[in-house]
Amino acid sequence: MASPFADLGIIAPIEKALKSLDISTPTDIQKKAIPTLLTTKKDVVGLAKTGSGKTIAFGLPLLQLIDKTNPTIQAVILVPTRELGQQIHVNLESFATQIPEIKITTICGGTPIKPQIKALTEPTQIVVATPGRLIDLIKREAINIKHTNFLVLDEADEMVKSLGEGLDKIVKELPNYRRTILFSATMPGPIKQLIQNYMSKDPIQIEAHMETIGHQGITHEYVVVEPIEKLNVLMHFLTNRLGERGIIFCKTKAAVNKLAKNLAINKFSSGSLHGSLSQPIRDRIMGQFREGHIDILVATDVAARGLDVKEISYVVNYHLPDAYETYVHRSGRTARAGLKGYALTVLQQEEAFEIAEFEEELGIKFQSYEKATSETLEENNTLLWAKKVFKTKPNRELSNDLKEKVHTVFHHLTKEELIDKLMAFEQLR
Repeated sequence: MASPFADLGIIAPIEKALKSLDISTPTDIQKKAIPTLLTTKKDVVGLAKTGSGKTIAFGLPLLQLIDKTNPTIQAVILVPTRELGQQIHVNLESFATQIPEIKITTICGGTPIKPQIKALTEPTQIVVATPGRLIDLIKREAINIKHTNFLVLDEADEMVKSLGEGLDKIVKELPNYRRTILFSATMPGPIKQLIQNYMSKDPIQIEAHMETIGHQGITHEYVVVEPIEKLNVLMHFLTNRLGERGIIFCKTKAAVNKLAKNLAINKFSSGSLHGSLSQPIRDRIMGQFREGHIDILVATDVAARGLDVKEISYVVNYHLPDAYETYVHRSGRTARAGLKGYALTVLQQEEAFEIAEFEEELGIKFQSYEKATSETLEENNTLLWAKKVFKTKPNRELSNDLKEKVHTVFHHLTKEELIDKLMAFEQLR
C-alpha cells in the first residue's frame, strides 16, 4: 500500500527518509504544492500559515527534480534570516539522506564569508541564501547561478521589507527559463507587486486554509493596561505559566533589552534576541531556548524568524504589531505540529479600538483576558520578591564580625517571625 507521500508522487528514497523522521501525513499545503511542483512547469505562489510545513512542500519536489549528475547550482532558496536558512538547510539534508549525491550549501550573513566561498568551489546543487550575502558573493564573482532552474522565495512577506532593489541584482544573474516559487503567510501589496515584477504572467496559486490563516488551534486574547502596570500584568501572566515555553514580541531592540532586563531581575528563566546581538550570542540564546534551558524568549520580529520549536505554549504581543501579517507570523510561532496555542496582546487604552480591525482583517475573534486586580498584582510582586531573595547568592566578602552582629539582631526571631517582618518591610518600600 502506497504511503500518502508516495501518492503525491514522492520517490522511494525521499519517502524512506521521511519515514525515519516520523513524517507520515502531509499537511494541506504539502498535499497541494508537491504534485503541482512535480507535474507542471509553471511558477507557483503558495499561501500558507507559518508552521504549516512549507519547507517540505517545496523542498521535496526540489530534491526530486534536481539533476544529481549535474554539479552546478540548480536551485536558489532565498530566506529573510540566517536562522531560517540554517533550519531549511538542516531539514533538506534530513530529507536527502538517501540521496547523498545532492549537495546543499548555506550562504548567509552574520558568519565569515571565506568559508562560504570555499564551500562554493565544491559541487553544489542547492543554495540556501539570505539576499545580502548572495549579492555580495555575486559581486565577488564567487558564485555562479546562471544555470539555476529554480528560485524559491520563502517567507516572502517578511523578506520583501528588506529586499529593496536587491532582488533585481539577483534575478539579472538567473536564466529566463527558471521557475520561481514563492511562499508567504500573507499577501500584502508589496508581495503582489513582487509577483507581478518577477514571476510569469499567470502563476499557479495555492492556498492552504487561508480563511483561518495562522490561527487554527490558537486562542487569541487581549488585555488593556495602564502604562505603569504593564510590566506587572505581564509578570503575573508569566507566573501563571511557569514551566511553559513562550515568546514575547517587542517592536524595538531597546524594548527587548529593557524587558529582558526586568524579567532577569525578577528571576524569570528568559533570554533576549534581536539583530544587534552578535551571531554567536544569537546562536547560543536560540540553542538554549530550543533545548529548554530557558523558558521565555524576548524578541523582535525578524530575530525570531526561523525559530522552529514545536512546544511553544504561548506568544505575547508586548507591543501591538504595526501590520496584520506581522500578527500572523507572531501567533504562528505557537500551535505548531497540531498542538493548541495561545496569543495574548497587551494594549494601552488608546490602542484598544484596533482589536476590532485585526478581527475583521484576519477573520479571528479576540476574547478579553481578565486582568488581575491591584491586590493580586501586589501579591504576585511579593512572591517574585521572595523568589529573588531565595535565589540571591550569599556575599562571601562580608566580614564574619558584621555577619555575627546581624545574626545577633535577628537571633531571637523564629523563621516565621523573620519572614513576616521581611514581607512587611518590603511592602513599606
